[in-house]
Amino acid sequence: MEKLNILVLEDDKLAQKVMAVHLAGHAVDLAGDLQTALKKIEGGKYDLGFFDLMLGPDDEYSGLKAIAAAAARGVHCVVVSSSDSDDIIDRAYALGAADFYAKGNEESNVADILRKFLQNRKAAGAKDIFSSAFITCDPETKAAASEALKYAPTELPILILGPSGTGKTSLARILHEHSGREGAFVSINCSAYTEDLLEAEMFGHKKGAFTGAHETRRGRLLEAHKGTLFLDEIGTMSLGMQMKLLKAIEERSFYPLGSEKPEHSEFRIISATLEDPQALIAQGKLRFDLFQRVHGYTINLKPLTRRACDIPPLVQHFTKGSRRLVFTPEARAYMENYPWPGNVRELKKFVDLVSVGSEGRVDIGAVKKHLKGRDAGQPASAQEGGDLYACALAHGLEAALAKVSGEIITRNLRENGGKKTRTLADLKISTRLLYSTLKKLGIEEEKK
Repeated sequence: MEKLNILVLEDDKLAQKVMAVHLAGHAVDLAGDLQTALKKIEGGKYDLGFFDLMLGPDDEYSGLKAIAAAAARGVHCVVVSSSDSDDIIDRAYALGAADFYAKGNEESNVADILRKFLQNRKAAGAKDIFSSAFITCDPETKAAASEALKYAPTELPILILGPSGTGKTSLARILHEHSGREGAFVSINCSAYTEDLLEAEMFGHKKGAFTGAHETRRGRLLEAHKGTLFLDEIGTMSLGMQMKLLKAIEERSFYPLGSEKPEHSEFRIISATLEDPQALIAQGKLRFDLFQRVHGYTINLKPLTRRACDIPPLVQHFTKGSRRLVFTPEARAYMENYPWPGNVRELKKFVDLVSVGSEGRVDIGAVKKHLKGRDAGQPASAQEGGDLYACALAHGLEAALAKVSGEIITRNLRENGGKKTRTLADLKISTRLLYSTLKKLGIEEEKK
């Protein structure tokens, strides 16, 4: 653990000894009165200060003056006092206190304060994550991720929203790394399992609990003990499974399949979904009580098309340590205006494709070859999603989906010069879907 310089202002000798025991391993200065504390503050450099307020039987909260002096010199001030009226708490915070605790539970409180202080300082100095682990130069995205990092050392659950491929898993892993939790980061994609398989994966199972259970297996909840459980696509979980997970979160215990003995796990929840949670609740797909348990703090990641400034540093990151590429001005402009429906994941695939090309200087022809679909000459309309939603409300979801598939098919067919075989290959669709769509659109069939 990092060694801190700490000042303790406490007039009671026994209380001083108690604090010294709990702060063992750090450089601790003790002060029993206000004047001594002020001299130490003026002449020393402290990371953290613990302050009692009543320094003697007839004292009028003179410890408040020490808080003001210490806060002015950048000390993280924590009050530990038996005087905890609302008025005193308000005055302490107004003078610069960062935390206020009532006396009586020092062992737990001091350990918690130290852990949070160290983790918050680590998070504050983690600006390099935006050039390595979570690459972005977009001001809004950096601000949102930085704010989320403040909650990393807490027990508060975090919900990450955003389209597929925007980096939700990467951010969840970073939050775990800055949490100070000694356990593992355990990730599970809820959409990848049926309800029965998800229950076995989550809670674990005993040998012979079901057909195919040839051995006993620990569940993800147990693997995440004292660590972080990351639930990706939590909105795809069945309501029955949501209820079982909610019970496990609330009780911190659960029964593996086929077992009569409960397991216990102290895990922290970080979850993610590409869908709007409120819409899922309205549709009856997400339990409100589970939502309340997983969205202590919510961060929303923007799609790549709304942070085009991230494209150059991401490309540089994806080619780091390997063949470097340079793009012509026309190619860069095309990439910046391309909608990137697959977001960062699609950009990574694109970079992998152009990296194996014969030319290190990538022109617009090479870019267009790998970025098919919507014209990139014009930015995607912000109203497009809303128009599609309005179409679904007015004419039904099936009609809206038919509209989208029709536009995509006719667009690709036009770009391929009417060659249906190429459209079938590009869009990976069946001949039946292609011709039925063309028939609905009134386009003459030209069998090739």
